[in-house]
Amino acid sequence: MSEKKVKSIQDLPGVGAATSEKLRNTGYATIMSIAVASSGELVEATGMGESVSRKAINAARDSLEMGFETGDQLLKKRKDVQKISTGSKSFDKLLGGGVESGAITECYGEFGSGKTQMAHILAVNLQKQYPGCEVVYIDTEHTFRPERIVDLAKGVKLDPNKVLKNIKVARAFNSDHQMLLAEKAQELIINGANIRLVIVDSLTGHFRAEFVGRGQLAERQQKLNRHMRTLLNMSGNYNVCVYVTNQVLSRPDMFFGDPTKAIGGHIVAHASTFRIYLRKGKKGSRVGKLVDSPNLPEGECSFMIVQKGLADL
Repeated sequence: MSEKKVKSIQDLPGVGAATSEKLRNTGYATIMSIAVASSGELVEATGMGESVSRKAINAARDSLEMGFETGDQLLKKRKDVQKISTGSKSFDKLLGGGVESGAITECYGEFGSGKTQMAHILAVNLQKQYPGCEVVYIDTEHTFRPERIVDLAKGVKLDPNKVLKNIKVARAFNSDHQMLLAEKAQELIINGANIRLVIVDSLTGHFRAEFVGRGQLAERQQKLNRHMRTLLNMSGNYNVCVYVTNQVLSRPDMFFGDPTKAIGGHIVAHASTFRIYLRKGKKGSRVGKLVDSPNLPEGECSFMIVQKGLADL
């Protein structure tokens, strides 16, 4: 494709200062985000005409190399992927080195299985491995505890105050607020914040409470799908690690095996890059099972949750 000198979204045809401001405020801050958008999305976001939006999209696509890439080129890009350690050697080995950036990692399990503990541990370990990086923590169930961050920071010999200052916490009061906070997190990244980890704890709590019964199931899934797309685009476009916790339900019709099942159905399952199932083990231990991954085999590991974080058995 022929390359044109389009350095910013204001260089696109029909996009002035006011329109570019609207685009940035709605998450279309890069040429790539406009190139992969549909005409209807830009019309809804800015109010511009359909013909103008098509010209802007075509110009954005012409300015980028949006064709095919070879496997060795993608392999080189994969070298930019960062892995956040869980603190457990067996768990890291199961995940191929840790929780991966540029992807959504979903962790589901019953209450007390360690999902929120893992969120706190990742928020601290990120700053241990990559000093100066920041974390966004979207708390939907009022489970974030700064005291736990202090214990974990001391366990890896970091200054607790510095660690806490690099964690931006927001309490989500309903599903709409939760979706808005995810968009705000993307805006922070666009505006230059060094955010490398976004945590949503939990992903489906509000959706499960607000949409009750089969009659509202389709609406809930559509809304959840939009939320997951925002998180997926953020992780892919900015090489951010997205960690989400998910609730489970019990299937009474299942007589053999584990009756627990993750909330969110196929929408969450397909959007998540990695899926981890946590359950309680013997004598206070926890068992982590890698249920789905694009490149890693299924497997299990056992560990303990201690004051310093995770410990191998």
